[in-house]
Amino acid sequence: MRFNPKARLDTSRMGDAGRGSGSSRGGGGIPIPGGAAGGGIGTLVVIAIVVVASLVLGGGNDDNPGADTGRYEQCDGGEDANSSADCARVAIENSLYDYWSEALPAQSGAPFEAERKIETFTDGISTGCGSASADVGPFYCPADRTIYLDTTFYDDVLEQQLGGPDGGFVEAYVLAHEYGHHIQNLLGTMGKVKTQQGPKSDAVRLELQADCYAGMWAKAATSTQDTDGITIFSELTDEDIQLAIEAATTVGDDRIQESSGGDVDPESWTHGSAKSRVKWFMTGYTEGTLDACDTFAAGAL
Repeated sequence: MRFNPKARLDTSRMGDAGRGSGSSRGGGGIPIPGGAAGGGIGTLVVIAIVVVASLVLGGGNDDNPGADTGRYEQCDGGEDANSSADCARVAIENSLYDYWSEALPAQSGAPFEAERKIETFTDGISTGCGSASADVGPFYCPADRTIYLDTTFYDDVLEQQLGGPDGGFVEAYVLAHEYGHHIQNLLGTMGKVKTQQGPKSDAVRLELQADCYAGMWAKAATSTQDTDGITIFSELTDEDIQLAIEAATTVGDDRIQESSGGDVDPESWTHGSAKSRVKWFMTGYTEGTLDACDTFAAGAL
């Protein structure tokens, strides 16, 4: 994964809250490529990427006060993105924004609205969906339309605790999955989540669809552009896509249960099996349409 050195970066939708003291609320977070309440690995909630009904129907403080640390101020162009993980995060957000601002209205007729921001933090944070600790993992909060991410998650949890891959496109997959939840929020899909556990539950369907949306973006990422019409990515390789597949495999409910040393219990799943997560990411990658990503269709799974 490399970025075009000539691309300009827009940091207006990026923020960093610094070190906080939030704590995870029972059943109110959304962790890694997975979901929000309803699963975990020991005390670690690894269902982050999937926004569950408890978040949608729950609620919290819509405010997320606190001064921004200025973490992304130095990110001006693609060359910065090639040398800094922080600036690469900005470039990925810019690419996701460009892709969905065109794909969503073109394919669904629904208007696109940008996420409020991607907010990074350390240790804990207060969100529109309640307080969350780093244990919750990356998540999207529909109440304030913000993606939250403790950036230590990739090394401390995904790689070290779950044995997942390490590499630049791993974070791209996670952010794309979370952005998929934002698209679901705009489309009203989250209101379909009634059942929250089981291999064919609505929560699992929501998560797998977000994986599919991530695949849609990945397929088109090299054609996304900055505000001046300059392409953002200069290269996306088969190895990058393989990293996304490995990450999707790592966060399958069955793999998480195996990693924790427990039995594999499909009736407790909230995000889908490793095989299903890879299947739906690749469906989005190969088909590239919202219709192909309809995991809520009868018999779709």
